[in-house]
Amino acid sequence: MKLEVGQHLRGKAGSCKVLEQLHHGVWTAIDTNYQKVVVKTAPKQRLDNERQVLECVGEHPCIRQMIDTSQDPPSLVLRHLDDDLLSTSNAKKLAEPDIKFVARKILEALSALHQLGYVHTDIKPDNVLVNYGNDAARFSEVQLGDCGDVCRVDPNAGPLEGHIIGAAVFRSPEAMLNLRWGTPTDIWSFGATLISLIWGYNWHIFKPDNIEPDHEEYGLQVLVKQVSIFWAISSNFKEIADEERLGILTAVINHINDNKMWKPFSRAEDVELSEEDRNFIEKIMKLDPRDRPTAKELLQDEWFGSA
Repeated sequence: MKLEVGQHLRGKAGSCKVLEQLHHGVWTAIDTNYQKVVVKTAPKQRLDNERQVLECVGEHPCIRQMIDTSQDPPSLVLRHLDDDLLSTSNAKKLAEPDIKFVARKILEALSALHQLGYVHTDIKPDNVLVNYGNDAARFSEVQLGDCGDVCRVDPNAGPLEGHIIGAAVFRSPEAMLNLRWGTPTDIWSFGATLISLIWGYNWHIFKPDNIEPDHEEYGLQVLVKQVSIFWAISSNFKEIADEERLGILTAVINHINDNKMWKPFSRAEDVELSEEDRNFIEKIMKLDPRDRPTAKELLQDEWFGSA
């Protein structure tokens, strides 16, 4: 249901007045304490899912909190933060200390979700929210938002049971191939997000050239980019991929060979990329999800010690 500017919403804990629409299904509002909040409307199943997840994680400092719920219309009232990472990194590239601060907070949020058996499924810069800091630190807070598509992992599900999740340029290779995905899919998306933050200005390493996101081959072109940059799959990959998926990978490799498209990240040299950054990213961006470190393991990495 669409909200209207000036509309009053009454929840279990209080009421708020709608101020303006941010984008589809998301509005800003002001509560009775004159605090700015965010009101989110969506299909009931998605709202119920996000509410249950947020209730389960509790008041985690790195996950955007739910303040209230409303039944007329069905909506969630969420904490308001100043901006999201996509907008702020487009306006001004993040400095290295800010990138590491943000990365740590995202990983802390993922570690909490993963320990509860949840997969976020849509890690990307515009789903990471920030409050601005002072001159010494660009951000005072970083919180992961948009938990509407969070899924609970079934550890007993077969390796070929999967469905399309997230934005294509941040989607993991296993999800791109409709293979069974789990918490490692969030780690890949975190790595893709980190790369985008290092370069800034809305640059995304897996964004295909000269093709629109709604084109039927867009996802395949993303997979070509993923393989051409981070190719390293052992023969054991056949344990999680059937002949059809292996055939797709073979076709992708042949296409890369025929067109001389190999661009290994291990050889990347750019003023934006330090050796420490490159090494850290290479640990994350493993095409085989079983080879990726966990969020908890990444939080212990020496990369954070060099901040």
